Amino acid sequence: MASGTALIYDEEMTTHKLLWSDPVCDIEVPERLSASYEQLKCYHLVERCVHVPAREGSEEEILLVHSSDHLEVAKSTQTMNEEELKRVSGNYDAFFFHPNTYRCARLAVGATLQLVDAVMSGKVCNGMALVRPPGHHSQRNAANGFCLFNNVAIAAEYAKLKYGLQRILIVDWDVHHGQGTQYIFAEDPSVLYFSWHRYEHQEFWPSLKESDYDAVGLGKGKGFNINLPWNKVGMGNSDYLAAFFHVLLPMAFEFDPELVLVSSGYDSGIGDPEGQMNATPEVFAHLTHFLMQLANGKLCVILEGGYHLKSLSESVCMTVKTLLGDPVPQITGEMAPCLSAVESIQNVRAAHKPYWKWLMYEVPPIKTAADSKGSAHLLPAPVHLVKEMDENEIKALVSGFYADLVKEDRTLLSLGSMLAILDKILKKEVCNGIAESPTSSVSVAVALRHSLRFGFQRVLCIFVGDMQIIPSTEDGKILMIHICEKEQSVKTSSKHYISLNWKEDAEGNDFFSAVLGFILPVAYSYQPDLTVIAVGPNQSLGISGISLLFALLQGLAESRIFAVIENTEINLMQSVAKRLVGASPPHFGMYVPPTQEKVNKIKVLRDQFQKEWKMLQCSVKDGISRN
Repeated sequence: MASGTALIYDEEMTTHKLLWSDPVCDIEVPERLSASYEQLKCYHLVERCVHVPAREGSEEEILLVHSSDHLEVAKSTQTMNEEELKRVSGNYDAFFFHPNTYRCARLAVGATLQLVDAVMSGKVCNGMALVRPPGHHSQRNAANGFCLFNNVAIAAEYAKLKYGLQRILIVDWDVHHGQGTQYIFAEDPSVLYFSWHRYEHQEFWPSLKESDYDAVGLGKGKGFNINLPWNKVGMGNSDYLAAFFHVLLPMAFEFDPELVLVSSGYDSGIGDPEGQMNATPEVFAHLTHFLMQLANGKLCVILEGGYHLKSLSESVCMTVKTLLGDPVPQITGEMAPCLSAVESIQNVRAAHKPYWKWLMYEVPPIKTAADSKGSAHLLPAPVHLVKEMDENEIKALVSGFYADLVKEDRTLLSLGSMLAILDKILKKEVCNGIAESPTSSVSVAVALRHSLRFGFQRVLCIFVGDMQIIPSTEDGKILMIHICEKEQSVKTSSKHYISLNWKEDAEGNDFFSAVLGFILPVAYSYQPDLTVIAVGPNQSLGISGISLLFALLQGLAESRIFAVIENTEINLMQSVAKRLVGASPPHFGMYVPPTQEKVNKIKVLRDQFQKEWKMLQCSVKDGISRN
């Protein structure tokens, strides 16, 4: 199995620079690259990555996307003087040539292809290429917007040709629309292109009609071009996450890419003079984490824009930390998308309804701990085995605090290892943990009370299967989502106790729509300090559905997850342990669109809870509290 994260950087790409005064181009400076690399060194991330050397992209590779005329113009600039360079640059919108620009642009292409090769060959699992000049604005026959060759578009064509790939996802989170990439793949159903961008109703550069939400692709490519326009500045973390939950991730899981390429512009981050957005560096860790769940983890991140050096370099570091498998940091800010963001999300969903099944009915500590008994010997190597508590210590603890919950000796004995693991998570000695239990319902009730006694203020608990003990959620310190096959008569749904009746489709995984459309938005609205996921008897989800829950919820609570699994589920234990130690994600099963009945179920829950959990809002009529 591939492991490791590639980092590609070549100092020579800093030699491309502006030789004259130009207020449009003067923000694209060599320090964008050097500051990012220095910050990576500062956080000791460079030595943790696999070093892959850059190379020059060949003319044949550049011609996969660009015309020979464009290539010849670029080549001719190598021997030009400043006046000649200035004249040629003036033929393009927002671009400058330097005598070394052609060489740097070839290195940028080659570095991107080196990353694709490293990931596709299995040398590494994922990686990042720090390149200049950027690429996503450049078109077949023209430089544009600081971009000479379209690095990511060339990479997609190269991967299709060399590795026979049939489905590639390009995610462009730069604050400008990557119109060059859109034009290149407009009629190509093998490339799904997603771009969000500052648009302001066509007032913001590049000010194109085809950057709006209704540009969905052409011919066979209809439905494979997704534009999410931001019509005001100041978009923040919750707006970006809402775009992922309600647009990108459902499409991406249905598309099922074999490779994910990111046009990674950080001008969409806070402080950037171009974007004027408010998203903090942490959000890029969350976005990266979500994309790592696709394509069996094959993810290539390629630098595009980003002009505030501090914001840029911190965001680059957040991205690389996440690629390396570090815990995802807690997100900040109010978890409610603004009205303008929701309008854009609603418009994109409406525009793409004819093309997507999911919209058919619409609108670095030790990673994982496990107990040292039972099935521990079957778990993957990086799992750290924990010695259980002494029997007398357990009895004293239970009689003091949990006597009302624990009625049987067999349950009492199993709590020793469970609490030992939970204590390590609560004390942050390990990131997450997994425990077997003969009665998961009792174990979870004890674990929740134990976490609150320790001082945690917000614990998210997702329980799959029959639950005999329903913990009290009145004070809001526990948010319980109970996933079961039949309606539970024990307790009616409330803000902090939500019952979701769901039986997974036998043909494949239809649980994507419930996780992305309901569970994830509620969980991010709540912002827990700890996530507990438990599987009890008669669970209505298969291994693929439960694995999906673990994969996507690892972005919360600084990746602190405690898993409690009924001890008859050995295969499930192995699958969950692999997820928690950061093994390449499993294939989550074939995407199956949910039935009309299930879509209605999610809609009813969304309508019921979106005033409390605002990340659920994905249409304007939902009623928004953030302006």
